[in-house]
Order: sequence, then structure tokens, then C-alpha cells
Amino acid sequence: MDIRPIRDDADYEWALKEIEQYFDHEPVRGTPEADRFEVLAALIGAYEERVYPIPDPSPLDVLRFHMDQNGLTQADLARVIGSRSRASEIMTGRRSLSLAMITAIRAAWKIPADLLVPAPVDVAAE
Repeated sequence: MDIRPIRDDADYEWALKEIEQYFDHEPVRGTPEADRFEVLAALIGAYEERVYPIPDPSPLDVLRFHMDQNGLTQADLARVIGSRSRASEIMTGRRSLSLAMITAIRAAWKIPADLLVPAPVDVAAE
């Protein structure tokens, strides 16, 4: 099996070219080709996570996305949290969601609370 670690962008490009052949003709599970496909996919995934990480969305990004996908407006948010001015402040980024707001949004719109809580700050990195 011609497999090697992905250490840099050249190795990454090689792996992408190698795996491309399996997209049109998916290998049969249990064959050496299927094993090679799985190993290449794992290597590519690990490299992309390390070199091209996708940051977690902010609570405001999650809220905006949910509202957009469900046709909800700032007025709808105001009805959920009980204040038009607070809804405006949240949507402009001037105010963070409080625990009471997160609880109300979770109950009304079924957005998991952990998506509405800001990511913890890494104090050790500062």
C-alpha cells in the first residue's frame, strides 16, 4: 500500500490526488483499495484539522444562522428574550447572551445551550 505521512502541503496535494480516484469509483468494502481509501481519508482529515482548523462559531453566529434558516427576525428574538432593546444589542454584538436568555432561546427554538455559550478563554495562552 503506497501510503506516507502528510507533513506539508506537497504531501497533502499528493494525498488529494491519490484519493480522488476513489470518488468516482468507490472501492468495495474489505478490499485493499477500500483500506487505502480509509487510510488516506484519515491522514487528510488529520492534516486539515492541524493545518486548516475551522474555528467554532460564536454564539451570535449560531443565533444568526438559526434565525436565517428558520425565517426568524430580530422581533422574534425580542419576543423570546422579552426585550426589543436587548435583542438589538445582541444582534449588533454589543451585548452577550445571559444565562436567562440562553435558557429562553433553548426552550423556544431548541438550539442546544452549549452552542450559545461563548468558548472558554485559554488563560494559559495569554
